[in-house]
Amino acid sequence: MNPSDGHDLLPPDTLRQLVDSGPLWLAAYDQSLVCVYANDTPGQPARPGRSITEVMGDAWTRRHAGRLREALAGRRQPAQEEALRLPDGRQLQVEIGCMPCPSLAGGGPGLFLTLHDLTRHHELERALVESEERLARFMQASMEGILFHRDGLIADANPALCELLGHTLHELLGRPWLELVAPEQRQRVHHLLGGGEDTTLETTFLHQDGSRLPVELIDRSTLQDGQPGRMAIVRDVRDRHAAQARLHYLAHHDALTGLPNHPAFMGQLEHLMVTARAAQTQLALLFIDLDHFKRVNDSVGHTAGDTLLKVVAHRIGAQLRSSDRVARFGGDEFMVLLPGLRERGDVLRVADKLLASIAEPFSIEGGPISVTASLGAAIFPQDGDRPELLIQHADAAMHVAKAQGRAGVALFEQEVAQVAYDNLVLEGQLGQAIEQNEFTLLFQPQLRTSDQQIVGVEALIRWHHPERGLLAPDEFIALAEQHRLIVPIGQWVLAEATRCAQRWHAQGRAMTVAVNLSTLQFQAPGFVESIERLLRDAGLPTGWLELELTERMLMDDVPTVRERLHQLRALGVKLSVDDFGTGYSSLGHLKDLPIDKMKIDRSFVHELPQDRQSCAIARAIIELARGLGLTAVAEGVETGAQRAFLEAHGCHQLQGMGISPPLTAERLEAWLQQRAHPGA
Repeated sequence: MNPSDGHDLLPPDTLRQLVDSGPLWLAAYDQSLVCVYANDTPGQPARPGRSITEVMGDAWTRRHAGRLREALAGRRQPAQEEALRLPDGRQLQVEIGCMPCPSLAGGGPGLFLTLHDLTRHHELERALVESEERLARFMQASMEGILFHRDGLIADANPALCELLGHTLHELLGRPWLELVAPEQRQRVHHLLGGGEDTTLETTFLHQDGSRLPVELIDRSTLQDGQPGRMAIVRDVRDRHAAQARLHYLAHHDALTGLPNHPAFMGQLEHLMVTARAAQTQLALLFIDLDHFKRVNDSVGHTAGDTLLKVVAHRIGAQLRSSDRVARFGGDEFMVLLPGLRERGDVLRVADKLLASIAEPFSIEGGPISVTASLGAAIFPQDGDRPELLIQHADAAMHVAKAQGRAGVALFEQEVAQVAYDNLVLEGQLGQAIEQNEFTLLFQPQLRTSDQQIVGVEALIRWHHPERGLLAPDEFIALAEQHRLIVPIGQWVLAEATRCAQRWHAQGRAMTVAVNLSTLQFQAPGFVESIERLLRDAGLPTGWLELELTERMLMDDVPTVRERLHQLRALGVKLSVDDFGTGYSSLGHLKDLPIDKMKIDRSFVHELPQDRQSCAIARAIIELARGLGLTAVAEGVETGAQRAFLEAHGCHQLQGMGISPPLTAERLEAWLQQRAHPGA
């Protein structure tokens, strides 16, 4: 083989394979412009024996007649790109080459016609241009900061980012984008983004004035001006962090006084008991309860009562050492921890100082108010070596102080405490209240915001005390729980709520009835079976009964709680988390529980919409409920402004004095009738 003969370099079959596998449609035409050869590239319109007019169309053949003649005469024609509509209906964007062929098989000159289909290429180019235009519009309109970076340098940034960081676009372009990150975090951010994968992380950016901004950084691969690069969305999370910090604070602090709350106090107590045990020292626990605090609320109102509680909290704290601890335990109760005291006389001296400080007159709303407190003390380890036991004994001592005339101190003594409890008249009366038919239920309506319809009520117990009048739950429920009377009381509430629900369903009012559960009631053996019997005997459609549980109840023995909740759900019972945000439930557990509703605690609703943090928390809880597929219910709604804010932010249901006060069953029916027929 002569290597100078190019046509002998490759075998004919190999040449044909190369031609057939290429991207071009290649066809040879004789002098009559009839196809004598066409490669097998997919989509090839030419076939041997077909004229060029049949292949390319009459219009194209006439338009390019001059080029065809030139090619047949042996003159190569430049390639041209054009839009082509083939006789078979295909509309293509092609590059067409026309070259002379000096000698075809069989003799005589001809021409080669090549077609390169560029349609898909043009479509991709248009799509890329449109995508970049959309991205550019998005960048300019976005309220979140966006920057593009390539090879570590900022290639573009939108106005929102410039405003967020206090820089002009000119100052940012060409700058290493990692310089925007706080110095101590640059290595971490570089490491996390170094793999080139799409990444979301939180970090800190620097403002032009040197201040620090917590941000969420979302880094994605993208194209800009047809070139590969990275797009980073920079989201300001200051409000989110403030809301999270506020939620964490409220989970561990009393919203009114700012003191540690019950869960936080339990943690402090356990820690100090461990420390005292290791150091072989004593730890005193003081249980302080204000005397006749209800009279303050009844005489000057709850607002003044709240002010008094805050002043008391401040006065207690002012008398303590830095190592001491104080917490609001609930209602008008305060707990104090005194570590490192050497003898009981030290406890009495501190207690006397505290009571004297509390007893000083208050000036509230222009007038003097005096209040006293009773204080019980128990000392670790001799009066109790477990947190619950130490609290119980301090509580017992406090009741001794009350039994001795109030406004005094009592140290725990087993015999005296037992006598004091035995002599508590209220306990005995509470045990007889069911038999004496002294309990009643009130019902507070729950409004669905989407259509302003009443879809349910919450059952609220009251005690018609023979001597003290109508008592609210906070005046006897704790006592009932302490002496395990809460279980029969809870059974009475469920039975009475069922009786009312049957009557309302018979009247055509298919409302959900929500009943609060206590921990003892929920944990009692046979509780689920008792609910099953209740539902069966009621004979009502499923879904009418809703049980409200506190966050703390959900966290006690999680596997057992989960099992019981699923059993209740299987019976058609709706389940809700009461006072959400005031406890310490884990979202990881919450999302796995069959919960239907999440009730926003009234402490978050009270300052809406004036307080920015309350607004952020309320929005966060509503969004959390929506994300978990739950119904968000706000309780304690009193004003039109609160109602408007909650409705505007998608809260599903509202409850509170702004909708209706708690009503007896008969008054509720009349209220519903009047609401349905306002002119009647």
